[in-house]
Amino acid sequence: MAERSEEKTSSLMTSDGINTDEKLKHYEAVDSDKTSPITQDDAHSCVSTVADLHSHHEERDLERVETTKQPLVKVPRSQRRGLFARFAIIPEVTEPVHYSNTTKWLITVVVAIAAAAAPVGSAIILPALNQVADELHSSPTITNLSVALYMLSMAIFPLWWSSFSETLGRRSVYLTSFAMFTVFGVLSAISKNITMLVIMRMLNGGAAASVQAVGAGTIADVWESFERGRAMGYFYLGPLCGPLFAPILGGVIGEKFGWRATQWALSIYGVLVLLLIFFALPETLQARKDVVAEAATETNDPSRPPLTRSSTRQSVQQKSKQYAKLLRMLFVDPLSVLTYLRFPLVLLCVYYSSVTFGSLYLLNISIQYSFEKVPYEFPTIILGLLYIPNSLGYILASLFGGKWMDRIMAREARKRQKDNEPLVLLPEDRMRENAWLGALIYPAALIWYGWTVNYGVIWIVPMIANFFYGIGSMLIFAMSTTMLTEFMPKRSSSGVAVNNFCRNIFSCAGAIAGAPLINAIGNGWVFTILGLWTLSSAVVVWAIRRFGPRWRKSMDDAVG
Repeated sequence: MAERSEEKTSSLMTSDGINTDEKLKHYEAVDSDKTSPITQDDAHSCVSTVADLHSHHEERDLERVETTKQPLVKVPRSQRRGLFARFAIIPEVTEPVHYSNTTKWLITVVVAIAAAAAPVGSAIILPALNQVADELHSSPTITNLSVALYMLSMAIFPLWWSSFSETLGRRSVYLTSFAMFTVFGVLSAISKNITMLVIMRMLNGGAAASVQAVGAGTIADVWESFERGRAMGYFYLGPLCGPLFAPILGGVIGEKFGWRATQWALSIYGVLVLLLIFFALPETLQARKDVVAEAATETNDPSRPPLTRSSTRQSVQQKSKQYAKLLRMLFVDPLSVLTYLRFPLVLLCVYYSSVTFGSLYLLNISIQYSFEKVPYEFPTIILGLLYIPNSLGYILASLFGGKWMDRIMAREARKRQKDNEPLVLLPEDRMRENAWLGALIYPAALIWYGWTVNYGVIWIVPMIANFFYGIGSMLIFAMSTTMLTEFMPKRSSSGVAVNNFCRNIFSCAGAIAGAPLINAIGNGWVFTILGLWTLSSAVVVWAIRRFGPRWRKSMDDAVG
C-alpha cells in the first residue's frame, strides 16, 4: 500500500519559514487546535514532500507534487465522532491529510454536492417568481423577499454553523443542517401565503448555509496548502453548478407543475444529500472544542464545601453561571468572528468578494425581471435557460482558475528564491495577472449587459456579456476565499463565515433593490453605476499586493 516517492529534489517554505518536510502546516486552513483526540503509539508520521519543483518548465510548478505515504491510522468504529459515525463507509482517521487522493477527491465531491444546495434553493424559484406573485397575491418587490431573505439567512446562519462545527464536529453539523433543510423545504412547498413562504425559505436558506462556512474548512482539513487552490476550485463547482441547472430545472418544473413543485424538488435534493453525507462523509476535524468543560472551568470553584443549605444555594448559583456561560459561548461568541474585519487583509478580501457577489444577485433579478417583459417576453422555461451563460463562465473559471492560482503562487516564490534556499509561499502571491483579468472583465461585462438589455438588443448579445461576467467574477470569488483561508490558517472556518456574512448581506441588498432600481433608471444606468463601482474596487488588488506582507505580519502578531 505504501508508495515511497523518489528522492526529494526541493522543498517549500511558508512565509514564516516552516518547511514542507515539516508538513507545510503554517498556512493550513484548519481550526485552532490541530491535536487529534485519538492517538496511536505505533502510528508513523506521514510526511508530505514536494518533488521536482525545479523543473525546467516554470508553468508546471505544482503539478509534480508527490507524497510519502504510510498506511492510514484508522479510528476504531466505536470511537468515531459525529452523529451516526459508525455507519460512514469512509473511516475516520487521525490525520485527514493522509487520505489517498481518491478519498480526498471523494470527500471534496460530497461536500461540493452539499454546497450546491444553497444556491440551488435561491435560484430554482427565480423563473417562477411571477407565478408566486399571482397565486399568493403579492407585488414583485414583496415576492423578491423570498429570494432576498433567503440570502440574508445565508449571511447570518454560517456564523453559528462555524462555531457549532468546532464543538460538535463537521459531520454532526452537516447532518443536522440538511435534516432542517429538508423540513423547511417541505413547509415552503405547502405555504398558504407570502408571509409563510418568505419565512420558511429564510429558514431553508439558513439551514443550507452550513456548507458555506464549514465546507471550506473540510477542504482545508484534507488537502495540504500547496494543492488547496485546485481543490478549492473544484469544490466551488458545486455552488456554481447550482445557478446553472437550478433555473433550468425551475423553469421546466414551474412551467409544467407550478412553483410549489420547485420547493418539493428542493426537498428531494435535501434528502439525497443527507443520505450521501450519512454514508460517505467521515469526521475530518481533528480536535473539537469542549465548551461545556470550558464553561465549567471558568465558573467552578475548585473547593468542595460540605453540603449545607448555604453551599447548596451557592451550587445553584454556580450552575446558573455555568449554563449562562455555556449559552453565551454557543450563541453570542460566534458573533465575535466579525471582529476580524478590523484587520485590513480580511476587510479588503471580504469587501471585494461582497461587492462581486452583490452584483451577481442584482444581475439574477434583472434577468428574470427584464426578459419576461417587452421586447423579449420569454416564457418561464426560457427564463430558466438564460442563466446558463454566466454559469458556464463560473464553471470554466473554476476548473482552470484554481490551478492557475497555484502555478502563479509557485512562480512568484521561484522569483524570490535564492540559490539553495527553499521556496517561500505567500498568500498575496495569488494576486497577479489572474486578479487583474477578473477585475477588468466582469465590470465591463456588467455595463455591456445593462445597455444591450436596456435597448432591447437580440438576447444572445447580453448573454455573451453574462458569460464573461461569470469568468471574471469567479476568478475574484475563488481568489478571495482561498486567500482568506491562508491569511487565517488556524481560523479558516471563521474567516469564511465572515466572508459569507458580508457577501450575502450585499446579495440580499441586490435582490431587494434590483427591481425598483431598474424601474427607476433602467438597466443601462443601473449596471453602469455598478460596473464603475466594481471597477474602482479593483484598488483592493493593488493594496494587498503593496501592503499585504506588512498587514499579514501585524495580523499574525495580533491573533497568533
